[in-house]
Amino acid sequence: MEKLIPFTINDLAKVTNHRSGEIKFGEKMIVIPSGADIIDFLKESEAKYVLLGIPEDIGVRANYGRPGAASAWQSAIKSIANIQHNRFSKGSQIIVLGHINVTEQMRDVENLDFNDIDDRSKLSQLVEKIDKEVSHIIFNIIKAGKTPIIIGGGHNNAYGNIKGAALAKGKPINAVNFDAHSDFRILEGRHSGNGFSYAYEEGFLKKYFIFGLHENYTSKSVLDIIKKLEDRVRYNTYDSVNIRKEKDFNREMITALDFIKNDAFGIEIDLDAIPNIASSAMTISGFSVEELRQFVSFFGEHKNAAYLHICEGAPDLDNSPNNNLIGKLIGYLVTDFIKANIEKD
Repeated sequence: MEKLIPFTINDLAKVTNHRSGEIKFGEKMIVIPSGADIIDFLKESEAKYVLLGIPEDIGVRANYGRPGAASAWQSAIKSIANIQHNRFSKGSQIIVLGHINVTEQMRDVENLDFNDIDDRSKLSQLVEKIDKEVSHIIFNIIKAGKTPIIIGGGHNNAYGNIKGAALAKGKPINAVNFDAHSDFRILEGRHSGNGFSYAYEEGFLKKYFIFGLHENYTSKSVLDIIKKLEDRVRYNTYDSVNIRKEKDFNREMITALDFIKNDAFGIEIDLDAIPNIASSAMTISGFSVEELRQFVSFFGEHKNAAYLHICEGAPDLDNSPNNNLIGKLIGYLVTDFIKANIEKD
């Protein structure tokens, strides 16, 4: 894991706001001691959850999206460090592993134009490099008996999450994706819109449920592909659930869980599904934060939940004085997942 930049005790101290009479997550979360073997430490630690940041937006750029998702990790870890450690949720359940070093790739992407064919190829190649790092680290976390919580970057990183988890489990895994988009686009070179289709094509993804597709932003070709694969790929739409009220949100969660629950599955969360959250594909219509939190809690409660991935949030694109709120939202999702999942084996 040579591309991993470990989070240190000093890093934790810098982001934790100490206050008399209070105990913050940052005072209780665990970091890998300097000089320790990471894999051995993970195996021996009693903490179950491992935070990993991916501060990149290269896959987003390669998919014609607005950059900015690289900023989510730093925003999130500041918020998570200042959550109250109490009877409801404990910072000591979390190991902050650190983040993947993508400095070189982010520098290489600065002068590339996704409208140029040659540059698009270069972008895809950079995404593939990140894929390898993500899958390698996720593999090692899960093989050590821990549950990864991956924060930041574009949805291209779903591929690495799925591949790493599948290799660790020794068989393909399933996934449920809370998203306005399918991210099941054609295999045209890696980007944030085809992480799941590549994972499916390469045999790492067995069953896939897309929760809350926006009908206005899903192409006929993608719908046709999914229809041909309905034994293994299914979806519902936001419009059918919250606009036309043809389907019930809670019932749809049960339907999705029934589809994926018999094997290990990843929980994928794309924050562009939530209205007015700064992201590469920001929306003004979508599920509420409360519905998203219920979703994470519901799926996190199942014993086969293998990881949580929260992506596409872009605090750098938020012009408001409250651009820390994306980090705060991620903090809620992380603790919702842990509270639901902690007793499950």
